[in-house]
Amino acid sequence: MQVWANEVRSGDPDNLEARAAVFYWKNLFGNIPGFIRDREGVTPNNLLNYGYAILRAVIARSLVASGLLPTLGIHHHNKYNAYCLADDIMEPYRPYVDQLIYDIVEQYGEDIELSKDIKSELLSIPTLDVVIAGKRSPLMVAASQTTASLYKCFSGELRKIAYPEIT
Repeated sequence: MQVWANEVRSGDPDNLEARAAVFYWKNLFGNIPGFIRDREGVTPNNLLNYGYAILRAVIARSLVASGLLPTLGIHHHNKYNAYCLADDIMEPYRPYVDQLIYDIVEQYGEDIELSKDIKSELLSIPTLDVVIAGKRSPLMVAASQTTASLYKCFSGELRKIAYPEIT
């Protein structure tokens, strides 16, 4: 995946992101029979969907707090999606959700229902530890730093968005 990451070009004309995604999901949940990342697919897709919905809400809230509209996306464009910018900005935060769900699957096994207890564990997403700008903080604080830096990029004050460091 690192080779692919280094070779990605603007617009990804070689479709390296899709190849990396297939590799990623196969290696993350490859031990679960029939698993492919699909909204309607087998467990833990249900957990991923729920976790990403929580993450999307955290990002959308941070965007609004930073004075941005979550509707107007950079790469995501869909007139039926009110959260295109949130979908763009949440991408680097997805691995935190993936790790939490991986840990839940390790703890409970592969056939997990979205029970009250599991939802409670997933509601910890905003408080997950994230390293951003060399400092550890809760994901919701890091998201605010990311969206504030995006605003500053749009206003010309900065040239780089502050994203979390994947460790």
